[in-house]
Amino acid sequence: MPPTVTELPVKLRPHDTLGRPLHDLRISVMDRCNFRCPYCMPKETFHENYRFLKSNERLSFEEIARLTRLFVDIGVKKVRLTGGEPLLRSNLADLIGDLTAIEGVEDVALTTNGVLLAQHAVELKANGLNRITVSLDTLDPTIFKQMSGGMGDLDRVLDGIRAAQEAGLAPIKINSVIERGLNDHTAIDLIERFRGTGVIVRFIEYMDVGNRNHWSLERVVPSRELVERIAQRWPLHPVDPNYRGEVAERYAFDDGLGEVGFISSITNPFCGDCTRARLSSEGVFYTCLFARSGVDLRAPLREGASDAELGQLISNTWLKRGDRYSEIRSSLKNGEQPLRKIEMYYIGG
Repeated sequence: MPPTVTELPVKLRPHDTLGRPLHDLRISVMDRCNFRCPYCMPKETFHENYRFLKSNERLSFEEIARLTRLFVDIGVKKVRLTGGEPLLRSNLADLIGDLTAIEGVEDVALTTNGVLLAQHAVELKANGLNRITVSLDTLDPTIFKQMSGGMGDLDRVLDGIRAAQEAGLAPIKINSVIERGLNDHTAIDLIERFRGTGVIVRFIEYMDVGNRNHWSLERVVPSRELVERIAQRWPLHPVDPNYRGEVAERYAFDDGLGEVGFISSITNPFCGDCTRARLSSEGVFYTCLFARSGVDLRAPLREGASDAELGQLISNTWLKRGDRYSEIRSSLKNGEQPLRKIEMYYIGG
């Protein structure tokens, strides 16, 4: 009898069609959000009558933990919880405790918009969370309000970051999506605010995720342009990645007061080193942020599939993976562009 997925030795764990192993799992725990960022959840679409998932349609914590164990069996070592806004999920710290207890999980992280972070930072840390990423696109109150769809509170986000620092969460990273003509002139303010505090600011090129953000290349600020702007104020130099597949290019300040990161999916795609899988809050397994479809794991899980059967389904899906959308984006003709990519709020950034 052939070995089950859970019995496979490390050298036989699945690699996709481009030779990429499965190493990172991003789990969306909630499709709802308390922001309405135009590039993710524009309020004209996601209004008060929009039909989000019902609680019984989302995976339970027990189901998430079970599936995570199966992903770990075939190579996952790092887990990140996302949303929507994950802190809208009740008792999220309990799930973090469950995930950090799984043998083989080396790192559990969380991405949040920070509004609810101050009230949860201590319990998140107590349940095993070490590091956290806060999405913060600007420190300008007017632009912040515009970019959060009028539903965010900048002071609460900053309070959340302080609370995370006080709770001992580290490293804390700030993810800032930069859009030309909107917030690009405020990027330096973020560096000035957090440089020397241990908080790492990372700038993300505006991406064509989903179908609703009216993306255009003209609104992308290339990372190299931001590097030049920042270097004029604070000299910096490139440093090696922390690990293979790290999405952010790292630069350290020459004076030793920290570092800054650049995520350049548009101008310098990193598909070749992508080891990330994504699991939606309703249990659909996606192999790319830009995917058009995924594999339903919730149905077989709830219909009584064994761990071996679920593990084989996950493994087979990864073996067939050939995603490299960011690398081929510029070569695609209009008629070849994916028409219905998965929305970012649904699968996490």
